[in-house]
Amino acid sequence: MDRNAITVALPKGRLLPDCIRLLSAVGMRTTEEIDTSRKLLFSSEDGSARILVVRDKDLPTYVEYGAADVGVVGKDVLMESGADLLEPADLGFGFCRIVVARPASISGREDPTGWGHMRVATKYPRITTDHFASRGEQVEIIPLYGSIELAPLVGLADRIVDLVSSGETLRQNNLAEVEEVARITARLVVNRASMKIKSDRLAPLIQAIRQETEREQRGVNQTRTGR
Repeated sequence: MDRNAITVALPKGRLLPDCIRLLSAVGMRTTEEIDTSRKLLFSSEDGSARILVVRDKDLPTYVEYGAADVGVVGKDVLMESGADLLEPADLGFGFCRIVVARPASISGREDPTGWGHMRVATKYPRITTDHFASRGEQVEIIPLYGSIELAPLVGLADRIVDLVSSGETLRQNNLAEVEEVARITARLVVNRASMKIKSDRLAPLIQAIRQETEREQRGVNQTRTGR
């Protein structure tokens, strides 16, 4: 392993296959299959990088504290962590949304200014608090980390703030979207000190990732327009 090797953190879960594909496209390949191995630490074929596979919620901490120089993480995790990181690229994949939802049995799209005494269940307490506070509204946050959709159905909360893709889970649980809080995609994040100390390694990697992301987006747009 190169003494000056950079360390890249990747998240376990749904973003990992796209992360592996992206790194391979920019020439960072490993000697082992990351997505099928139980190992958590890998080396690139040329020894210029080591790759960590960590829990997505832990990834900003690994990068912020310098255990990794660069990483890929969902914008939702990044927003919730509050980590002080550089964010040089929106990678485009992993699209989903954070939304406010309520029981579908409540008719009409209610005036958000009337939510001041609402209880809101969420696994995103920071994002939820900031969202309502930005409009001068105070809500009681109920932190949950599983089965968020159940909370309004059993009277634990009046609303939920959660991550959705198609919205099918909301519909199956008789919930309706009230408003969108944020649109989420995977982001490239970089440790601030590493960007200065290892700029000769990181700058070309960031540029290559940006170019590959732009190339892929052009391909998507051409497919959509039928060209």
